[in-house]
Amino acid sequence: MIAIAILFIVLGALVKYGKMHFLIAGYSSLSSSEKDRIDVDSVANVFRNGFFGMAAVILAAEVYGRFTGDLTIQKPAFFAAIFIGLPYVIIASNLKKNR
Repeated sequence: MIAIAILFIVLGALVKYGKMHFLIAGYSSLSSSEKDRIDVDSVANVFRNGFFGMAAVILAAEVYGRFTGDLTIQKPAFFAAIFIGLPYVIIASNLKKNR
């Protein structure tokens, strides 16, 4: 689970700070006039926040599980992070894409 959390952190950082906007689905296939209408920085912020949030939930469950010895919390926390985080990223990025 830690590897997945690290992957989310890396992806969020690459999109926001590495300016790898081609990782945003559909962005690289847009024409340059369509790209000009999209506020890609705010969309990148949404992706960073969503991926960092999902990683935080997964890491918190991992730390809690190792600290208490109860590893049964890890799977529900992982699925909660995915099922809450991905809709957030999809919906919020679509709301913030137009300037």
